[in-house]
Amino acid sequence: MFDILNPILNPTCERSRHEKLDGTSIIQKTPVTLVLLPGMDGTGRLFQPLLAEMGKGIVPKVLTYPESEPLTYEALIPRIQAALQAIDGPYVVLGESFSGPLAIEIAASCPPGMRGLILCCTFARNPHPRLRPLRSALSLLPFNVAITSIGSRLLFGRFFTQPLHRLFLEAVATVTPAVFRKRLRSVLEVDVTGKLAAVQVPLLYLQGAQDNVVPRSAAVLIQQIRPDTKLVEMDAPHCLLQAVPRDAACAIDEFVASTADHAAASQCRSVGS
Repeated sequence: MFDILNPILNPTCERSRHEKLDGTSIIQKTPVTLVLLPGMDGTGRLFQPLLAEMGKGIVPKVLTYPESEPLTYEALIPRIQAALQAIDGPYVVLGESFSGPLAIEIAASCPPGMRGLILCCTFARNPHPRLRPLRSALSLLPFNVAITSIGSRLLFGRFFTQPLHRLFLEAVATVTPAVFRKRLRSVLEVDVTGKLAAVQVPLLYLQGAQDNVVPRSAAVLIQQIRPDTKLVEMDAPHCLLQAVPRDAACAIDEFVASTADHAAASQCRSVGS
């Protein structure tokens, strides 16, 4: 199963008192769980900057993936579903990078309690189709050397700092090369565009304007399938949640608050039908 990191609340977070442009508060009347599905490392450690910025009314719940057990997307789905079933109350799922397809597939199954989907610097199908033929060569790639030498520079770009670099190294240090290979192979083979079309909950896409990993075409495709997707672009790299956590938390807070209105409207339509 998953390890679940303890929720972190910051009662002094300024975002808990943030107001939308229309003057209404974005504080949650009913606490909402924000389920965070991590990037390719799967450890959840890279969520620390974001967790430190989250405001009142949102209870973060970080799911992590096995560090030494190579699992495909298909194998991870039932584990995530089991963790979601233990949540009491409404929740929103955020899929970062590698976990985007997992979040989409979960949302498409219409689980009880889920009222929103957030995709961050991610994709609904292989964002680099030209690399798909290289799947067989993944076993030759020295993952440990490649990841530790160029990984954080690629992921953070001009936002690179030593604290972020250290956090990155901590996140990847315990993950075996076999796990990274399996996850990268899964990315090269994935296509959940059909599932995305079946998603009924509100959708927010967080895009890094300086993302050197996932191209803009990934977000364009998602918007083509779900034209009502709310896209928020930030001056950020692929690791958006780590480089600009305060801005990300504000966007997340406001989106989560808006899902309450959507849930109420859906309930009204259900009662009236």
